[in-house]
Amino acid sequence: MNEKTHFGFKEVDVNKKAGHVGEVFHSVAEEYDLMNDAMSFGMHRIWKKILIELSELSEGSVVLDIASGTADIPKLINKKFKSVSVHVTDINESMLALGRDRAINENFFHNCSFALASGESLPYQDHTFDLVTVGFGLRNFTDKLKGLKEMRRVLRPNGVLLILEFSRPTNSFFSKVYDWYSFNIIPRLGSLLANDSESYQYLAESIRMHPDQETLRGMVFESGFTECKFYNLVNGVVAIHKAK
Repeated sequence: MNEKTHFGFKEVDVNKKAGHVGEVFHSVAEEYDLMNDAMSFGMHRIWKKILIELSELSEGSVVLDIASGTADIPKLINKKFKSVSVHVTDINESMLALGRDRAINENFFHNCSFALASGESLPYQDHTFDLVTVGFGLRNFTDKLKGLKEMRRVLRPNGVLLILEFSRPTNSFFSKVYDWYSFNIIPRLGSLLANDSESYQYLAESIRMHPDQETLRGMVFESGFTECKFYNLVNGVVAIHKAK
């Protein structure tokens, strides 16, 4: 029998999940930035800036950004550090093309390289990067632990991993409000702004299926990291895990 995993609230064959996720992001690519602003009230921009503040980057560092999407994180890095080299990757062709085009149009292309790559099987040698970042991408992995082990493998000694991801609110009342917003408002925004409510229904479901803060911290340790702490943002709606 085929091994099963979750795709949102649905159960699918493990070997089919990546294809389903790919279809979602091909569908939402063109309106991705607009929807991010609408769903988070623009706060995702602040969260990504906080991520960079935690990065311990310095000039000359080498960075891998996984699930780069439209390259928000590489853009912020390039703006602050002019000699940092950023490897921009995504498993989805549509998203990677948008990130590359944006880098050209907004003039942060010169320190970036682009690769179609899975975070679960990275095409890089061991101990290549000073920093690995993944923003709102880990929850879409088929095998999160495998991905975390790959991130550890490509980091140099004392390298830093930063994971920015939706998580679990720490307040029960706020959690109920957030659930209502996620399953009533987000799909409607998807229908209104992107003509695609089903993809945004999946995105809301994928957030609920993602490990909570402590569980993900445990997975980071299981993958071989020796230090990991997390920072809750907006009452735990979003968390940044920082590992070494």
